Amino acid sequence: MRISAVVLILLVWCQSIFAGEGMWLPILLQSMNESEMQSMGMKIKAEDIYSVNKGSLKDAIVQFGGGCTAEIISSKGLLLTNHHCGYGYIQSYSSVEHNYIKYGYWAINEKKEWRCNGLTVTMIVRMEDVTLAMLDGVLPTMNESERKIKVDQNLIKVKSSISKASYEDVMIRPFYNGNQYFAFVTLTYKDIRFVGKPPESIGDFGANTDNLEWPRHTGDFSLYRIYAGKDNLPAAYSEDNIPYTPKYFLPISLDGVEEGDFTMLFGFPGRTNEYLTKEGVRQIANIQNPVRIALRDRVLKILDKYMRSNEKTKIQYASKYAGSANVWKKWKGESQGIKDKNALEKKDQWDKLFQERVNNNETFQPYRNIIGDLEAYYTQLQPMTLAKEYYAEGFQRNTDLYVAYSRIKKLADTYEGRGNDLFVSGRDEMKKNAAVYFKDVDINIEKEVLSGLIELVLKGVEPEVRFPYLIQQLKTYNNNYSEYVNDLYNKSCFATPDSLVVLSELEFVPWITRVKADPVWNLYEELNYFLVYGIQNQAGPIEDAITALRRRHMEALIKVFPEKKFYPDANSTLRVSYGKIEGYSPKDGVKYSAKTYLDGVMEKYIPGDYEFDVEPKLIKLYKEKDYGVYGENGKMPLAFISSSHTTGGSSGSPAIDAHGNLIGLNFDRNWEGMMSDINYDVTLCRNIMVDARYILFIIDKFAGAGQLIQEMKLAHPKEMTKGKRKKR
Repeated sequence: MRISAVVLILLVWCQSIFAGEGMWLPILLQSMNESEMQSMGMKIKAEDIYSVNKGSLKDAIVQFGGGCTAEIISSKGLLLTNHHCGYGYIQSYSSVEHNYIKYGYWAINEKKEWRCNGLTVTMIVRMEDVTLAMLDGVLPTMNESERKIKVDQNLIKVKSSISKASYEDVMIRPFYNGNQYFAFVTLTYKDIRFVGKPPESIGDFGANTDNLEWPRHTGDFSLYRIYAGKDNLPAAYSEDNIPYTPKYFLPISLDGVEEGDFTMLFGFPGRTNEYLTKEGVRQIANIQNPVRIALRDRVLKILDKYMRSNEKTKIQYASKYAGSANVWKKWKGESQGIKDKNALEKKDQWDKLFQERVNNNETFQPYRNIIGDLEAYYTQLQPMTLAKEYYAEGFQRNTDLYVAYSRIKKLADTYEGRGNDLFVSGRDEMKKNAAVYFKDVDINIEKEVLSGLIELVLKGVEPEVRFPYLIQQLKTYNNNYSEYVNDLYNKSCFATPDSLVVLSELEFVPWITRVKADPVWNLYEELNYFLVYGIQNQAGPIEDAITALRRRHMEALIKVFPEKKFYPDANSTLRVSYGKIEGYSPKDGVKYSAKTYLDGVMEKYIPGDYEFDVEPKLIKLYKEKDYGVYGENGKMPLAFISSSHTTGGSSGSPAIDAHGNLIGLNFDRNWEGMMSDINYDVTLCRNIMVDARYILFIIDKFAGAGQLIQEMKLAHPKEMTKGKRKKR
């Protein structure tokens, strides 16, 4: 049998394991990864990373607020995470008079640590493989609906069968597109307090210009603390609670990093799709992302215009803008990376290699039509995928009006499901919090945003999937989007704090009568109906077919390529990724080193600039080279990169050295590697981390918060390995 040169190259590739690729389950490290990690320089064992019998690294890693990662760095429950991960909580305490976003904050003692309402951190107690129990009674002949019903029934049984303490919980997640299931016994703490953060000019230095770029000079970190009851167990907020005593916390290395050093990340990465076929990747890069980018671009330009001219507005929209800008730039980088690295061609070649193996082995006969069937279904789905993205970005993800509607919808559903007492309680709570709901909302800005989005949606969607109710409403306004949106806000009873208070005075019958006459309510009720019956009814069966085929495709990949180790896609569960400290060359003639220094901040410094201003005290410390024990050969290390595989949710993950010490804090990826959620490339994909020494330097020398340093355990692992200590 003759094999093409392309197939030969791919065959070699699939037999290789690229150091850096993969987000691995910690429970499986000993069997799948330990030997490779140690060959790359790791000095500890897999059991030191994940153990249920003793304190291990996993006991220091927490999911922060459901969207980021944080790590425990002291015996008193001190948490380290990114500046941007806790942005919303910091924003809630800020005002024009006390702008903690801009100037930073440091608690001088535990009494000055601020309560963060609603913030939780979740720890993983242990993991269990529950695949057999979850798939009990699931038959190959079942359609997706039947399969889901059976899996959901099994889920209830499995969760109830897992041994746990009364204060613990269980979550079960699918892996390998539903071919495997793991249970996670979890422990969630609900009293989390804000300890400190640097000024915005440090924590968000470079802002959107530098976001997702390398070289980077951002001190993206903040500190929190876990509080517990007197028994060290989770407890609701109380002044009587005490700092949590962890089972394990991370020591911090003062020795820094060098090119070639082993490093790993430990955290809760969000979502990846590494095993898509060519057509699946094409639809993301060429259909979904362009819509998302175009609509977010309109929103961000509007917000930026107002934020630059008004300090109050900047405070109000700081968190929203940062989050929106981050994902906007991520989508841009992802699509660009897919194009620049010929990802579609690579996926096509990989699909062909899969097809060739399947065709040449009678055992794999059931898998022969998977690639072709997936392509056909993706093609059918494309118009509906496009429309759904337009409506999601235009009416749901980017406007506070949808938040206002959702708030009312939830309360209405509460009455229908639970009765009047719960409705009254929720209504009174809504009245009490009306001002809080709109604290960070400027209605004039929101009007301009929604008007601009409506214009883009109606220009972008095909006539057959245009929202009929909206078209009819706009006719009465001669298609003047601004007038229509202005009336939506002016006539709605839940789009402003005052009108919400008035609404909340009513009993349920007059309340629901008023709600159902509201123009915002009618807009979103009609939109929901249109999305379900006008679009999803057509899209649903096709999406179910794709889900089933992707599950079979994943099953087939593992069987067809037994020489390759497959890691499961990220799904916000605890993972380990690893690689080496190394630079990269994004294009001809350009070579990036792996480390940056405080010198780069001063090189970028633009006095008074929105993104590149520098605090006078930091300039003074730099000029005097007053770096304490944190400097390196007369310079202050600031950030570094490695080839560890990351995605959203990896923000705040600790960078850990070969000995198990914290060496940095992950906060970003590089622009050229943004396609890593779909197409990891070891030559380009890099994660960006704040050097732990810069974090300590800012806390100690800049902020003067030495009491926090005293809590931490500082180490010299490299020097101890050599059997000697350097003089500092």
